[in-house]
Amino acid sequence: MDAMTAPAPSDTPLLSIRGLGIRFRTAQGDWQATRDVSFDIARGERLGIVGESGCGKTITGLSMLRLLPPRVATVEGTIGFEGKNLVDCAARDMRRVRGRRIGMIFQEPMSALDPVFTVGDQIAESLRVHQTISKADARARAIEMLKRVGIASPERRVDDFPHQLSGGMRQRVMIAAALICQPQLLIADEPTTALDVTVQAQILDLLRELSASSDTALMLITHDIGVVAESCTRMLTMYAGEVIEDAPVDDALRRPLHPYTSGLLRSLPHLSERRSKLPSIPGRVPTLNMPTGCRFQPRCSHATQGCERPQALLDAGDRPGSGRRVRCWRFRDIDLPGVVH
Repeated sequence: MDAMTAPAPSDTPLLSIRGLGIRFRTAQGDWQATRDVSFDIARGERLGIVGESGCGKTITGLSMLRLLPPRVATVEGTIGFEGKNLVDCAARDMRRVRGRRIGMIFQEPMSALDPVFTVGDQIAESLRVHQTISKADARARAIEMLKRVGIASPERRVDDFPHQLSGGMRQRVMIAAALICQPQLLIADEPTTALDVTVQAQILDLLRELSASSDTALMLITHDIGVVAESCTRMLTMYAGEVIEDAPVDDALRRPLHPYTSGLLRSLPHLSERRSKLPSIPGRVPTLNMPTGCRFQPRCSHATQGCERPQALLDAGDRPGSGRRVRCWRFRDIDLPGVVH
């Protein structure tokens, strides 16, 4: 793995989330999807968010753009972005943020793309909404973006409808639409899921290039820790709606501090030791009925008396303020294996 250099720390982060709690009203009562989620993203930083399905990764990203259904979802806490709390932002102000200041690449392009408009019209829409630009110039920019994300014959494909493209090409259209306004923050929810390995590498290179050239921050939501290792400077691990570890990528891979992070790393075939038994994490992520205290306790081989108490996100760096945090009171007592030596 190539060493990643994190951006210089800033007194004022681009994004600052504090105490984010998301609840959904259901027929069985309120369901708390996330609890006390807090983290910062600096300008130009590349943050990877990992965890199993159901851990709250995508819900956190959608809440930042106020895309959760307001009649059933309640958002608590603050989402600070460029001096504004997006939780309390007026709808008119949020429309200025979406697409222009914060872009999002959605996981399911066939659901996100409108089947009755050409892909060129949908890519150019953000430009025409947020900038004063002619239809011809917007079309030219859309063709340029299609070329940048690796679509062959972009001059012809710009007039295609989503159903005329393969799954991988539709995903690249979504990426082009998210990048065209050069947002300050890009939320990428599994952006390379439908792509083959070669195109995946091209897209990740493009995201890194954008981040480096325009100081765009990247929040990459993924199940693939290898992608995080190659593309991000920091890794955030989520479990059952909570942030359980926050660390620089190299530190997390070499010496994870939470048993869940260690279990995720060791359960990946391409990151585990060769010719050894592939470890796995027993059980499943809890949903409605959350354990008291540490939410990972029922699946943790290191659980002991004291883990039934509520766990705070502790400063775990070698020096105060280093930025490394973990939600495990035993992190100094247990030596957990990583995957990079």
